Amino acid sequence: MNFSKEEVLEQCNSMCKNTLMETLNIQFVDFSESSLTAKMPVTPRVHQPDGVLHGGASVALAESVGSAGAHIFMNTDEVSIRGIEIAANHVKGVKDGYVYARASFLHKGRTTQLWQIRITNEADELISLVKLTTIALPKS
Repeated sequence: MNFSKEEVLEQCNSMCKNTLMETLNIQFVDFSESSLTAKMPVTPRVHQPDGVLHGGASVALAESVGSAGAHIFMNTDEVSIRGIEIAANHVKGVKDGYVYARASFLHKGRTTQLWQIRITNEADELISLVKLTTIALPKS
């Protein structure tokens, strides 16, 4: 991979235009050789009725950052990336501020990839732990 951190973040953030990621105000904020991180504001827009972060919004954040990571770390000139399974454990509620989702590979196969996504609050406390499986499908 021959891209700078800034180039990768710019590419990821530009992919968000006119998508669910833009609707949820997801912004990619960090990149390393083994992980990708995005943040999402916790506002009433992503609350469940009792005023805390909706688990579905957390899962959407996790799948967005994991899929974007697969897109960055795999050769997408030859393959398309799709999420095929996701499981989330929500362990702490959040009412405001930001949550951060850091996706890192547990397995990087040619066909399937397994991601761990840790969602934390601004105090780096665990909010949700998510496992995402992606698949690389040949482009036709």
